[in-house]
Amino acid sequence: MLGRAAIFLALLAVFCISACRSAYVETTLENNGPTAQRLIEVDYPSASFGMQSLDVHGTFHYRFKVQGSGPIIITWTDAAGKAHTAAGPVLKEGQQGTLRISIDPSANVSWDQSLSAGK
Repeated sequence: MLGRAAIFLALLAVFCISACRSAYVETTLENNGPTAQRLIEVDYPSASFGMQSLDVHGTFHYRFKVQGSGPIIITWTDAAGKAHTAAGPVLKEGQQGTLRISIDPSANVSWDQSLSAGK
């Protein structure tokens, strides 16, 4: 009887570990420009995140869950005080994977993504 209980508890633990993962997008924001970027905000469906500044060659990591659907948009201010906006890929609810947002020296934004539908 004790052996059956131990097997049951082991199977329950394996199920909980494998079945309780939430889908999320692991995001990396990179500043490859020659100066720090300020007042950075990244809007995604149903929420946003941001930071006061991102140093030259700096990176910032953030993880979020996609709830709803829509484009991801980044806005920021450069060292000269000029505001920039760039639209990225359209995200769909439940997607998961990785997303890299890179600001280059000309203030262009590239979006490298490896996203899939959630489980």
